[in-house]
Amino acid sequence: MGKLDFIDKNIATLKEDGVYRELPVISSPCSNVIMLDGKEVINLSSNNYLGLANHPRVVKAAHDALDAYGAGSGSVRTIVGNQDLLEELETVLAEFKEEEAVMCFQSGLNCNIGTIQAIVEKGDLIISDALNHASIIDGVRLSKADKAVYRHNDMEHLESILREKRADYRNVLIITDGVFSMDGDLAPLPKIVDLAKKYSCLTYVDDAHGSGVLGRSGRGTIDHFGLHGEVDFIIGTLSKAIGVIGGYVATKNNVKTWLLHRARPLLFSTALPPAATKATIESVRMLMESEQYTEALWENARYFKSALKKLGFDIGKSETPITPVMIGNEAKTMAFSKALLENGVFVSGIVFPTVPKGTGRVRVMISASHTKENLDKAIAVFEKVGKELSVL
Repeated sequence: MGKLDFIDKNIATLKEDGVYRELPVISSPCSNVIMLDGKEVINLSSNNYLGLANHPRVVKAAHDALDAYGAGSGSVRTIVGNQDLLEELETVLAEFKEEEAVMCFQSGLNCNIGTIQAIVEKGDLIISDALNHASIIDGVRLSKADKAVYRHNDMEHLESILREKRADYRNVLIITDGVFSMDGDLAPLPKIVDLAKKYSCLTYVDDAHGSGVLGRSGRGTIDHFGLHGEVDFIIGTLSKAIGVIGGYVATKNNVKTWLLHRARPLLFSTALPPAATKATIESVRMLMESEQYTEALWENARYFKSALKKLGFDIGKSETPITPVMIGNEAKTMAFSKALLENGVFVSGIVFPTVPKGTGRVRVMISASHTKENLDKAIAVFEKVGKELSVL
């Protein structure tokens, strides 16, 4: 018996459960229509909400930075990787988010695992929503603070934990996603902020799927709820609506200073490449100039969601362009996704362990770049496959 035979057994179990997958290969920009495994298909699985990933202005900015700075930053920020482009990006983001300061990380994952462990320690308590993103869960695990979990968006449960535990800890940090990526629903941020004030807690909102989507020109869920200055740590990603790569925390100046000394991804991983940084600056400036991108996104989202509802699909409790089409059984979910692809529409199946068992869904990600023709064709394919697989 070989040392790695247990891996083969694990993979065999995936196949038996009907959830084994092979990675698709894309040979085009990640836009509304893509070349996937050599076939042109409508793409309904991208986080490129605003179509900025391959926008000519963004691409040109990346080219300009390549010519001026080269391909890589060459160092961690704390040595010689702190290029003036990064400083400019953080200034622009702080202006866009209407917050005091911004610190950029190499990814949203790095932002969560770097920030959480740096701001709480032994003697503190983290209270986290049950459906928070995996990167938050990993960041919480890396912290030496105690942990508690409240039922998803259940403010009565959150308050019961606060009543029971608040007095036992120095700092208490309430962590939630702003938009929950599997269901597209929003956190009740006004109530969370009220509870944080009542019990003297810190607040931490991961707005990865809200940044560029909600609020004025995509300023996020904090802007959507009118809570500027009320949330202590606002996490955003630069790889979804912004269309490039990276993550950031919008916070206070003193927190930024502290993170530069204690956030491990900043200390031990090379800084963002200049082309990505310059492209991100351009994307953010485009959002600050106009609401055309967010308006197009929401127009497409409302159109698509309305059509699926009329057909009789269960799209859950989504309040955003994220549109889960609930299937349930894991194997049937993957079969549904495969059948969509065979009909020219790519929508990724989401199954356990990403979501609880029995709640499999195909998750549609609408973009501003989709044309009405794209959406109408996709709707027709959903209807066809839904009837063939007895989902409708």
